[in-house]
Amino acid sequence: MNAIDLKYFRFNFKAMGTPCEIQLFAKSHSQAKQIADRAIADVRRLEARYSRYQSDSLLSEINRVAASGGEISVDEEAAGLLNYAATCYKQSDGLFDISSGILRRAWRFDRAQLPDQQQIESLLEQVGWHKLRWQPPILGFPIAGMELDFGGIIKEYAVDRAAELFRGAGILHGLVNLGGDLKLIGPRPDGQAWRVGIHHPRQEGAMIKTLSLHRGAVASSGDYQRCMVINGQRYSHVLNPKTGWPVKHLASVSVVGDFCVVAGSASTIAMLKEDQGPAWLKAMGLPHLWVDINGNSGGSLYSADFMQN
Repeated sequence: MNAIDLKYFRFNFKAMGTPCEIQLFAKSHSQAKQIADRAIADVRRLEARYSRYQSDSLLSEINRVAASGGEISVDEEAAGLLNYAATCYKQSDGLFDISSGILRRAWRFDRAQLPDQQQIESLLEQVGWHKLRWQPPILGFPIAGMELDFGGIIKEYAVDRAAELFRGAGILHGLVNLGGDLKLIGPRPDGQAWRVGIHHPRQEGAMIKTLSLHRGAVASSGDYQRCMVINGQRYSHVLNPKTGWPVKHLASVSVVGDFCVVAGSASTIAMLKEDQGPAWLKAMGLPHLWVDINGNSGGSLYSADFMQN
């Protein structure tokens, strides 16, 4: 189909606790809506399946087994996510740990109050991917009271799946954006790049950089999404699973990659590695931009007019 015959459509929705959007070019509104509805349904399927807020989710079932120190057999999709979590744990030297969500019991960001160190130390006894048994498809919890949280993976995985659904349906130009984590499906119909803004972590509504991208994914992690400030000190929701305390060095990290799930986990790992984060991203060969808590900026995306062809 000639690109000139394509029309632009945009669909806004809310999922996974955040505003989301789909932009695509299609021959008709009915075609665009049919494909968008299919992608939105899959995003909501993943949310229902891996949400810790829904008692009938697979994750809640896993965590009920974890609470009693049992084991559970999981399906192929969940096994793939667990394998990816294991890879992230290894590549991050144990900093990206999907068993660390239990620390939120100590860190209540709706209260301007620091947790008790004794409570943190008690929770840390139940944190550690290495403490559970993962022999696909069997997931076992030798230590009762552990808990898993796919929050650092599932939204980005949903972005990648939605983009694949579009490609499978013949959509060659568009984007999926779930709360700022996004993936591009080819360039715009005229061959031009998409313009993707990177938010400034300290200036609301301001952009620190605008990227020109023909394809790929962009994901960010930062200390501004959920945090509290006590005596001038900012405490973010990004918690070090070894200490139980928030990271301090970086205010935000954005990463460009082929897959949103890789860009998302890499940006989080860099936040967790603090002053070593930028060097780790450089060693991994991932285009990135970082801003530290003092307002300094850097990274391969910051210093050049980056264009992904």
